[in-house]
Amino acid sequence: MGKNLARCLLAFILLLSCSQGALALIAPQIGTTHDELTARVVQLEQQTADAKLSADNAWMLTSAALVLMMTGPGLALFYGGLVRKKNVLSTMMQSFAMMALITVLWALFSFSLAFGPGTSFIGGFHHLFLRGVGGAPDPAYAPTIPFQTFMIYQLMFAIITPALISGAFAERMKFSAMALFMVLWSIVVYSPMAHMVWGKGGLLNAALGGAFPTLDFAGGTVVHVTSGVSALVCALYLGKRVGYPREPMPPHSVVLSFIGACMLWVGWFGFNAGSALAAGTLATSAFVATHFGAAAAAIGWGAAEWLRNGKPSALGAISGAVAGLVAITPAAGFVSPMSALAIGLIAGVFCYYMVAVVKAKFGYDDTLDAFGVHGAGGTLGALLTGVFASSAINPIFKDAHGNVLPSGLIEGNAHQLLNQFVGVAIAWGLGIVGTLIVLTIVDKTIGLRVSHEHEIQGLDLSQHGEEGYYWEVPV
Repeated sequence: MGKNLARCLLAFILLLSCSQGALALIAPQIGTTHDELTARVVQLEQQTADAKLSADNAWMLTSAALVLMMTGPGLALFYGGLVRKKNVLSTMMQSFAMMALITVLWALFSFSLAFGPGTSFIGGFHHLFLRGVGGAPDPAYAPTIPFQTFMIYQLMFAIITPALISGAFAERMKFSAMALFMVLWSIVVYSPMAHMVWGKGGLLNAALGGAFPTLDFAGGTVVHVTSGVSALVCALYLGKRVGYPREPMPPHSVVLSFIGACMLWVGWFGFNAGSALAAGTLATSAFVATHFGAAAAAIGWGAAEWLRNGKPSALGAISGAVAGLVAITPAAGFVSPMSALAIGLIAGVFCYYMVAVVKAKFGYDDTLDAFGVHGAGGTLGALLTGVFASSAINPIFKDAHGNVLPSGLIEGNAHQLLNQFVGVAIAWGLGIVGTLIVLTIVDKTIGLRVSHEHEIQGLDLSQHGEEGYYWEVPV
C-alpha cells in the first residue's frame, strides 16, 4: 500500500512538470531506493539554485552596466550641455576620469574599506586587492550572486558619486586638482558612508542590525546627500566664476543635456531596481517606484516653473525628472507606487524652489545645481522614506520571533523618522568636514583653481589642449 501511494505521488509530480529536464530527472525515481531518491532531490535542488543564481547574476550585471551608463554618457552629456561651449570637454572629462580613477582605487582597497569587516564606521583591509572576492556569494550581502558581481555593481555607485560633485565647481577647477580631490574624497567621505549604511556591522545598516537602522535602498544618503552637500562646500570654497552673476552664462546645448537626462532616467532603473540584488518582486517594486517618482517630479518642477515664469522649460522638465530620481532613490525598495508619486511631486517642487529661489537669495555659484538637486533632493527623499516606508513592500524589520514590524511613520513606526534624521545628519557632517579637509589639502599642495586667464580662455583649451567644437570657415 505504501509503495503504491509513493508511486502515485511521483506520477502526479510528473504530470505537473512542464520541463523535459525535470521529467528526465524525476521519471527514473519509480522503483529506486531511498538513497537514490535523496540524491536526485539534492541534484534537483542544486539545479534550481544554479538557475536562480544565473538569473539574478544576469540581472545584476545588466544593472551594473546601466549604472555605469549613468556616468558616461548620461551625466557627462547632462553636465556637458549645461556649461558654456568652451568648457564642454573639460566637464565631460571629469565624469570620464572617474570611470578610470575610481575603478583602480576600488580594486586596490576602497571596496575593502566600504564592504570589508571592520568597525561600525569603516571597513578594514580584509578584501585588500580584492582578496576573497570571487565567484562564491557572500550570504550577508547577496546570497544568490557571485561576490565579484556584487563588487562590480557597487563600484558603479562609487564612480558616479564623486562625478556628481563636479557640477558645483564646473568651469573653474584645474583637472589635476579635480583628480586628486576626487580620489581623496572617495577615501575620506564615500567609503566610510557606504560602510555605515550598507557594510557589515555598519552604524546605520538597517538590514544587518546597525545601531541606527537607516532605510536607504539605493543611496539617498550614501550617494546624493554626501555628493550634494560636498558640492555646496566646493562652490563656497572656490568662489564664483569670473563674471558671475553679472554676465549671462546660459547652457550651450540643452539638447545634449536633454539626451543625458533621458539616459540618466533609463540608467536609474539599474541604480534602484538593481539594488534589490536579485531579479525578484522587490526589483519590480523598486523599478515602478523609480519611474513614478521621476514622472511626478518632472510635473511638479514644470508646474512650479510654469506658475512662476509663465511657461515651462525643457531644462526645467529634465531637471525635475532628475530631482525625482534622486528623491526616490532611498525609498525605491520600501514604498508603494502611490507613495512614490507623492515623493516625486514634493521633490520636484522643493528642488525647484532650492534652485530658483534659495540659490539666488544666497548668491552661491553652484554651477550645475548639484546641491539644489542632489543635496536637497537626497535629504528630502531620505526623510520621506521614513514617512512612507511600508512593511508590505519590504518587511525589513522583524521582532525576535520573526513577526513583521512597521517600517515607516504612516505605519506607526515614528522612531524610524528619527533614524532617518540621524543618517542624514551623519551624511551632512561627513560631507562638510571631509570635503573641507580634502579641499584644504589639495589647495595647499597643488592649488585648486585655474588662473583668471585660463578661466576666460576656457578649460577645454587650457586644461586639455582641445576644443569640443571646431567651426570651419568655408573657403
